Amino acid sequence: MTVSRPTDHEAFLRFFLQHEQQVRVYARTLLSSWQDVDEVMQEASLVAWRKFNEFDPQSNFAAWLATIVRFEALKWRRTKRRDHLIFSEQIIQLLAEEGLEELDNLERQRTVLEKCFHRLSETHRQLLQLSYGSGRPFREIAKMTGYSAEAFYKVLQRLRSVLLKCVEQELAKYSEL
Repeated sequence: MTVSRPTDHEAFLRFFLQHEQQVRVYARTLLSSWQDVDEVMQEASLVAWRKFNEFDPQSNFAAWLATIVRFEALKWRRTKRRDHLIFSEQIIQLLAEEGLEELDNLERQRTVLEKCFHRLSETHRQLLQLSYGSGRPFREIAKMTGYSAEAFYKVLQRLRSVLLKCVEQELAKYSEL
């Protein structure tokens, strides 16, 4: 039996799926909302696919894709000039350059946060997911879970503190290396 080489499509999907979250976080540093990130990432993924034959597999795919995202964010900005909350092109360039430098750091932070999140009990993870992932008001979630609004806020504050402490400790381990 012979093993076939993966197609360009498969290779692209592997690279893209491996680095998409990391580059999305980077894109968020350039754009004012997650909806904008979705639009820019969609366009960037199409551009990346069209230019994938120019990508050197020995280089850094995340940095390559982030560069495409930066240019797509600039293009998006030009089409949205009507919005008064749009950053100037110079600010986006500055944010893009700094964000690119922080790409690995952002991924490390995301990974550490995920690790700390999974150390919490299932109940606490569910509370956080309900609170920050459902789009429901906190008061509604408090009522659903049997807490008073004040008690629920205190529980969330305590969970955020536990996560922050864990993240800081884990990140300190990286800086010791």
